[in-house]
Amino acid sequence: MALCVSTVCALALVACGSDDTEAAKAARAFAAAMASQDVQAASELTTSPSQAADALSDTFAGMHARTVDADIRNTVEYSDGTASFTMRTNWKWADDRAYETTTNGSLRRLSTGWKVQWEQGLLKTGMPVGARLQMVRTDATPAPTVRSSSGKAFMQMQPVNEIVIDPAATRNLQRSVNALAAALKPIAPLITPAVINEKIVAAQGGKAVAVTLRDPDMKVLAADPERIAGVTVVKTGMLVMSDRRLSTPLSTGLTNYWQAVRNATSGWQVQEAAPGRAPVKLAGEQGRPAPDIMTTINQNEQLTLGDAVVEVAQPATMMSFDAQTGGILAMAQNDAAADARIQADIAYPTGSTLDPVFGAIDDTAKDAGQAKQRWQHLGLGLTFTVPGVAGPPGGSRPSVSAATFAPQNFTATMLNMGVLGVSVARSLKGETDSVAPHLIKDTPTKVSDGELGAMDQATVARLAAQMATIARRGDASDLTGAPGLRALVGTNGPAGPGWFVGISGGKVIVVYCEGDASGTAALQVAQKYYRLD
Repeated sequence: MALCVSTVCALALVACGSDDTEAAKAARAFAAAMASQDVQAASELTTSPSQAADALSDTFAGMHARTVDADIRNTVEYSDGTASFTMRTNWKWADDRAYETTTNGSLRRLSTGWKVQWEQGLLKTGMPVGARLQMVRTDATPAPTVRSSSGKAFMQMQPVNEIVIDPAATRNLQRSVNALAAALKPIAPLITPAVINEKIVAAQGGKAVAVTLRDPDMKVLAADPERIAGVTVVKTGMLVMSDRRLSTPLSTGLTNYWQAVRNATSGWQVQEAAPGRAPVKLAGEQGRPAPDIMTTINQNEQLTLGDAVVEVAQPATMMSFDAQTGGILAMAQNDAAADARIQADIAYPTGSTLDPVFGAIDDTAKDAGQAKQRWQHLGLGLTFTVPGVAGPPGGSRPSVSAATFAPQNFTATMLNMGVLGVSVARSLKGETDSVAPHLIKDTPTKVSDGELGAMDQATVARLAAQMATIARRGDASDLTGAPGLRALVGTNGPAGPGWFVGISGGKVIVVYCEGDASGTAALQVAQKYYRLD
């Protein structure tokens, strides 16, 4: 009798394998929703929509895959209203990174149709409830260092502390803001309650980073930030200036370049992450160490420029170039210029500054087309995209139209003015071609809107002579401490901006100031520089 019952039960579970069955269609619909990363559609095709939605949402967010391929194989339907299937899921990212799982699942025929029996193991065999799959980047250590021309560390990865305020985690936000500002005052007095509130608004009422501090800074705070309601300290790493005395607008572009290098050399890892335990590696590759980033920056020059630009209260920005190679030695600006967001590659009116240049070109060029070519061969009217120098999103670009050219309407960037000075300096040393500015060694600058080329020697000779006259008997004649100075000085009217371009001691400096009497301000900054240099 026992044998008979066993045989009857076995016969009751008759298997039927076909892709045309309702069970197979339901399994394929679930796989399609997985491939679309549609949490709602996939979860509603299961026996436990709520549990499935939580698990799928966590894993899709953790994996952040570019594409997901999912297909169903070997669907077998049984006579007891159940079915089984195999699902292959392939998660894909950029750079041919992929992770594949093959899992077994089952379906049940309910009053609402066939549904996938929800199990965590559909995502990965043996994965416990509450766990998720996640893909994380891995970086080789140590991180690359940004180095100056001497090889010294200019910027490097250091541990930092992000002081974060969460409006949702405090009952009295303004009280927390005031307390945080008071705690930060000894080391960051500029982070006032008003500034913190602005950061909260910018974060749309969410968590906001009030300030980022290095480890030594944390020791001089007036109070422990984490004792303030709604405030937490998040430890992380950041590329920072190695010498705390230095500050430069170049740090933004260098950080972007450094991050791009890190991204290009990063590895990846797929993990199984479950609450209360360390993530388990499932697949991936370790990132290769990234080389240090070698620059043309001179740290002493950077310190000198930083001391020079604070000579005036109005916006002042200054750049220094190697007079032979065009390498960017330093860039600095005062707080007023930083607030005005003045950048090296935004075009500003030059006013009378370039009158000697246009005069020299007019005296030697045969026609407008030749004149435009000579402007470009001196670096004017061109756009320079310098790796490591942050460009403005949608910022203005220098432009020259020979047909409609008017000196008073001409605009140039600080990079344009730097190339102009370097071109004259090179000509004085017997060089015949102009060179583009650069910051990262062995990384070329992109030149657009025209071409650099061989300089017209007659034009440059006339210009160099006029620059020497300006330094001896003109607007720059009061400057001291700059042997052999050749200069251009000018403004765009009483309200500025004002410019100074100087060649002396194997370096070219460019000073740009805004506001009333900006030409005088530019000369003041230049004089402070030559006294310090």
